[in-house]
Amino acid sequence: MRFVDRTAAGKRLAEEVERTDLDDPVVLGLPRGGIPVAYEVARALGAPLDVIAVRKLGVPYQPELGFGAIGEGGVRIMNDDVLRAARVAPDERAAVERTARAALERRLRRYRGDRPPVGLTGRTAVIVDDGIATGSTAFAACRVARARGAARVVLAVPLAPAEALGWLGQEADAVVCLSSPEYFGSVGQWYVDFAQTSDDEVAALLARGARSGEAVPGEAVSGEPVPGEGEAGEGEAGENAALSGTRAPSRTGTDGGTAGHSARDPEVVVRAGRTELPGILVVPRGAPGIVAFAHGSGSSRHSPRNQAVASALHRAGLGTLLFDLLTPDEAEDRTHVFDIGLLAERLTLATLWLRRERALPVSYFGASTGAAAALVSAAEPHTDIAAVVSRGGRPDLAAGRLAEVRASTLLIVGGSDTDVLRLNREAAQRLRGEHQVAIVPGATHLFEEPGALEAVSHLATEWFTRHLTPYGTAPLPRTGRTR
Repeated sequence: MRFVDRTAAGKRLAEEVERTDLDDPVVLGLPRGGIPVAYEVARALGAPLDVIAVRKLGVPYQPELGFGAIGEGGVRIMNDDVLRAARVAPDERAAVERTARAALERRLRRYRGDRPPVGLTGRTAVIVDDGIATGSTAFAACRVARARGAARVVLAVPLAPAEALGWLGQEADAVVCLSSPEYFGSVGQWYVDFAQTSDDEVAALLARGARSGEAVPGEAVSGEPVPGEGEAGEGEAGENAALSGTRAPSRTGTDGGTAGHSARDPEVVVRAGRTELPGILVVPRGAPGIVAFAHGSGSSRHSPRNQAVASALHRAGLGTLLFDLLTPDEAEDRTHVFDIGLLAERLTLATLWLRRERALPVSYFGASTGAAAALVSAAEPHTDIAAVVSRGGRPDLAAGRLAEVRASTLLIVGGSDTDVLRLNREAAQRLRGEHQVAIVPGATHLFEEPGALEAVSHLATEWFTRHLTPYGTAPLPRTGRTR
C-alpha cells in the first residue's frame, strides 16, 4: 500500500482510528513528519492536537548509544544497564541531560508558541507518526505519555514492519496500522510525496488543531529502563532520535532503485559458528566484492544510516551483507555492545560463511563500536580483508590490534565530533598499512547534518571501489578533508 502524501495517509488512518474504543482522546503527533498525519486524525476524532517529543540521552564519546530519554514535564527514563556498562559518571549524565532538555524545550516552544501542553492525566493518548522503521522513537513516546499520566496509550501509524508492531504492542494498549509490507525498506519509499515537513508547517498545523487544554504541572519521574535504537530512523529520518539498542527491526529487501540484483532472496541466515544470525545479502551481478557491515551500539541490520550507505554501494555495483552481530537474547545484555572480542569473532565467522556462499573479496564497513570489531577481525591472518571503512568509529577500542591490520583503512569522522576525531587520529598513528583519516566538515557523530551522510557514502564508495575493483585507480574524493 502506497500513500500519496502524509495528508492522504492521515485521512485513511483516521478512518481506522475512529473504529477504536477511545475515551477522552488527545492526539499527539511525533515531529516533524507525524504532525500532518496526526492533524487529520485529530480532525476526524474532534480531539485536541498536540505534539509529543522525546530526546535521547547519549553516552559521552559515543552518543549513538542511549542511556535514557527525556520528555517534557520532567519525565526522565533511564537504562541503568547502559549507565553501568558505559561507566557514565553522575556529572556527565547531568550535563548530557541539561543539553538535551534545553534542545527539547526550544523545539516545543517553536512548535507550540505560548500554548501550554494539553493535559494527559486520565485520558487516552493517541500517538501518531507518518511511519515506523525501528520503533524506538514510538516506544519512548509511549513511555513518556504514560509517565505524563495517560490512562491508555494507542499508537497509530500508516505503515510499519511486522516485527516492530509486535514489539510495540507490548508497550501500547492498542496499535493501529494500515500496512505492514513484507519487505519494508524505508518509510519514504511508501509515499509518492515524502517531502520534508518544515518547522513552520508543524507550528501552523498545531495552532490550527489546538483545542482547549489545561497546562499540566511537572509530572512524576520514571526510573524504568527503556530499550531503543542507536541509529534513529523514524519517519522523518531521526527527528526524534530515541534510545539505542532495540531488537525490533524493520524488514527490508533489495534497494528499490538498484538494477541488476541477484535473483536470490536477500534475507539470509548467517551462520557464525553455531550461532545463526539474520542478515540481508545483496549482490549485484558482476559485483567485484562484498562489503560486510559491522553495526555499532547494539544496532541491527536495519540501521537506516548503514542502509543508506549500502544503497550507495549497490549503485556502484558492489555487494553488501548487513547482519545482526548479536542474537535477541544477547542484545538484552547491554554489556555485549562493548564486548569487542565477541563482536569481532562474530564478524570473522560471518566472513568465513560469506566466502563459502560467494567466492568474492570481502571488505568491512564499521560504525561506532562496530568499527573496532571490524579492525580486530581484519587483523586476523585468515580473514584477508581487502579494505576497511569506519564511520564515526571507535578504533581506539581495537588499539592492541591496530598494528596488525593489513587492510587499507579509511577512518571517516565528523569535523564537529571533536572527541571522536581525536581518538581516530591517535588510532591512525598505530596503523601500519595504508590508511587515511577523512573529515566531513561540520558533521557531528551521527552525520545528521544535510549532506553529511551523502559525503560518507561517497567516501566509502570510492575507497571500496579502489580496493575491490581490479586495477582500480579511483582517487579519494574531495568530499572531506583527509589526513
